[in-house]
Amino acid sequence: MSKRQHPPQSLIDSIPGGVIGQAREPAPVHLWNPPLSGEMDMQIARDGTWYHEGDPIGRKALVQLFAGILRYDEDGRYYLVTPVERWAIKVNDAPFVATQLKVEGQGEQQKLIFTTNLQDIFSAGQEHPIRVVVDAETQEPSPYVLVRTNLEALINRNLYYELVELAVEREHNGNSCLGVWSQGCFFPIDGHPV
Repeated sequence: MSKRQHPPQSLIDSIPGGVIGQAREPAPVHLWNPPLSGEMDMQIARDGTWYHEGDPIGRKALVQLFAGILRYDEDGRYYLVTPVERWAIKVNDAPFVATQLKVEGQGEQQKLIFTTNLQDIFSAGQEHPIRVVVDAETQEPSPYVLVRTNLEALINRNLYYELVELAVEREHNGNSCLGVWSQGCFFPIDGHPV
């Protein structure tokens, strides 16, 4: 692996408990407010691939470590945040991709359980809402599900088609729309306003 594929060691060293290869919960980044350290040449592509200086980061454990310190702020930017550093990075769409869907139950009690490309597992519901944005020009839908505070996963095309198969028609906020149920919550998936 070339040297340029390694993110700054100082960032890795400043991640509390930042041992690569160990499963861990996301860090409490909402509690940390260090000054901006600068712009890092790191980017998350629409397909969920993380790049550093133009090269993909091939170690999933390293990507999971960085994802655990990712934060989206009110200024509309994504940052890698530790208690002592805050680096701005680029995200082309959403930082995660929902790649697997498990359906339990039926009707209003149905539960939609998503797994992301980085192995986050959660059920859509009040804390993890689904939303669909329709491109005004192409009319292409882009479906998302909230993973954690301000961080969404783009629902991949195959899973979106599965959601369409599960969709039911319902009156929602004065509109008739198609949507899906999960944990007692109804989520329109046809691009109508929520």
